[in-house]
Amino acid sequence: MSEAARRRPLGVVTRGTTNPNRLRRVDNWIVATCADRLRAAADPLVVDLGYGATPVTAVELRARLAAGVRPDVRLIGLEIDPARVAAAAPAADPPGLTFARGGFELAGLRPVVVRAFNVLRQYDEREVLDAWRTMTAALAPGGVLVEGTCDELGRLGGWLLIDADGPRTLTLAAKLTTLGSPAELAERLPKALIHHNVPGEPVHALIKALDDAWRTAAPYAPFGPRQRWLQAVTSLKNTGWPILNGPTRWRQGELTLPWPRVAPTAP
Repeated sequence: MSEAARRRPLGVVTRGTTNPNRLRRVDNWIVATCADRLRAAADPLVVDLGYGATPVTAVELRARLAAGVRPDVRLIGLEIDPARVAAAAPAADPPGLTFARGGFELAGLRPVVVRAFNVLRQYDEREVLDAWRTMTAALAPGGVLVEGTCDELGRLGGWLLIDADGPRTLTLAAKLTTLGSPAELAERLPKALIHHNVPGEPVHALIKALDDAWRTAAPYAPFGPRQRWLQAVTSLKNTGWPILNGPTRWRQGELTLPWPRVAPTAP
């Protein structure tokens, strides 16, 4: 066992709230976005950090990666609370799916991808950067951290793609059939951004511009919320916002931008 693995896990126990399919949006995005990294890896190791009171979302992520990326992907669910690790044991399916005790130090593992969802939401914003640095320092070369938050049913979410150099992108995602207004996404911004949704900050300008584009696209509503969303995102891109990917991902209710375009202007 490595010295890192012998250290006390870094972090605090989360509330542990979870639900089946709560993380389906970010899981599908990981399958689409991180597939090349995992396919190229000698050891396709993924860590689900802070999976919660039950292991259901870790089980789901492993199944989606095995079906959509490569069948030999290994997923290790990490929790600080040893009682949660013990409770997850019956769901283990070694070597593809196991559970262990660990925190931001990642228990001495060297994963290609880390999903840390609804973990940093309960921390102070001042603690976020250190948590990112600790996790990314433990990644395999070229590895990435996917860190964000979502609502209890997974209808609204926001996450960051982070590598050793820091955040790369912000993604917002919604279940379009239940979306009343894109302004609802503001409640599910990652911890690093949620307190910056105020006038004068780039992320506030993004949410406002998206909401305005959604209202302008109201004539497309009779064709369904997906067509309305596609029109809103296209309009946003045409006004100069550097929207990444393309209609294939937009149709999923997603919106991804480079981090520098939405990064806070103040610490």
